[in-house]
Amino acid sequence: MNISERTRIVKSIGYELGFDFVGVSKADFLEEDATRLESWLKNSHHAGMSYMERNFDKRLDPTILVPGARSVVSLLYNYHSNSKQHPGAPKLAKYAYGEDYHFVIKDKLKEYMKAIGDRIGEVGGRVFVDSAPVLDRAWARKSGLGWIGKNSMLINKEKGSDFFIAELIIDLELEADGPIKDYCGTCTKCIDACPTDAIEEDRTLDSNKCISYLTIELKDDHIPKEFEGMMEDWMFGCDICQDVCPWNRFATQNQEPRFSPNPSLLEMSRENWKELNEEQFKWLFKGSAVKRAKYSGLKRNLDALL
Repeated sequence: MNISERTRIVKSIGYELGFDFVGVSKADFLEEDATRLESWLKNSHHAGMSYMERNFDKRLDPTILVPGARSVVSLLYNYHSNSKQHPGAPKLAKYAYGEDYHFVIKDKLKEYMKAIGDRIGEVGGRVFVDSAPVLDRAWARKSGLGWIGKNSMLINKEKGSDFFIAELIIDLELEADGPIKDYCGTCTKCIDACPTDAIEEDRTLDSNKCISYLTIELKDDHIPKEFEGMMEDWMFGCDICQDVCPWNRFATQNQEPRFSPNPSLLEMSRENWKELNEEQFKWLFKGSAVKRAKYSGLKRNLDALL
């Protein structure tokens, strides 16, 4: 079996498993991204996410993370949802409406590796979905699945940016795809719409100001006072910079049943959220990514909003 045939089979498996886009990169050192990551860390734009300072080399060189790696297969999985919460209710980012994506996609990645083994032969490597020191967006960009927008998100020309990104880092040599051009042009909608000015002109995101960071990663007892009145009712995550992006007019409803929101979640009014207790939290968010914030974290965010 030649390299072209292997590549075709690996990509076809991805589409069979429901991934929307599949791209391949050679498992090389990410030289261009090394400079950006170093600058981002030096300027403390990672805020309280100290784990970003660790494993610097592994983030940039897949052969350190996965010895013997020859290819990085990047995958996009659509999470866009047309579902709407109760009018006036505190808002959740769309990606958190249904079951935790780590569980959903990790199951698919395990199937993926097994299918490659069945059709091509024994393959060594590891699978990743936002769970290790891997620069997901950098690899997806390098494999031609999109470009990095001014809001620092990966934007796909066909369907926007409402995607989870996953990878296979494997010891199988495949034909690499190349990056595509940047299509943001002179548009600054994401920069203009961000209420906390977290998006800088050089496509850098300052996590210290980002609503997603403040409502999920921040572990303090209170949202900093400087952001009072600026949260625009986001209680977990934030979709503002993606919702205003012109490329997301091409986004389509996801086809993953496990991402369907609990109907009761959508019916929760502002008053219902104000009265949320821990038992309700556990029931509403069973198996959800929102559990990352824990009840105490979500309650802190709600208190800041309500």
